[in-house]
Amino acid sequence: MTTAAIQNTALATLEAQGRLLNSVLKGPTKKPGRVGFRGDIALKLAEKRADEARPPEISTDQIIAAAQEGEDHIAFIAGFLLSFEYLQMVVDVLGTALSPKGKYFFYCDNIDLSKRYQVTLGPATFYILPIDEATVYNETLELLYLEKNDLKKLDTAGKVDAIVDKAASFTQTFPSITFEEGCKLMGPVRNLYENRPV
Repeated sequence: MTTAAIQNTALATLEAQGRLLNSVLKGPTKKPGRVGFRGDIALKLAEKRADEARPPEISTDQIIAAAQEGEDHIAFIAGFLLSFEYLQMVVDVLGTALSPKGKYFFYCDNIDLSKRYQVTLGPATFYILPIDEATVYNETLELLYLEKNDLKKLDTAGKVDAIVDKAASFTQTFPSITFEEGCKLMGPVRNLYENRPV
């Protein structure tokens, strides 16, 4: 059995650009030909100074993603965005790795907690959801009706497989808005470093 390689998937460009950061999984899952990623994706890289690797200026965090070898698009992504408007950067950075066939869920820190939307931007449609003090992982399990206890015995790769497989049959629809409408509806961007001890 050959193990899937990230270089043969739609995640290859992000890897080559050094955008796949803080990974707890970056490699083959249990499903033949599938590569999974859990970590952060840099959307705006910091300017490099000499050999100093600096954290990205803007990223989408808590990413759960999967791509299949030989396919030109990322099949599944769930992630956290501090601001809804960063969705444009997601589209700019991922480019042709996005597809109408993919399932893409983004939990935005500055949209109304009672609202859920669908936004078509670039080649893909995104499910835009609020994040209610929880993690992307927990929110996604709840959205897809996956029992946390059923996944407990699985390793990280197995958990990604369970989420991706369930998301493939996700057919729920939310009110459709344009990106511009979303930017008007979004709230202020929270300062993540506020109230932190110095």
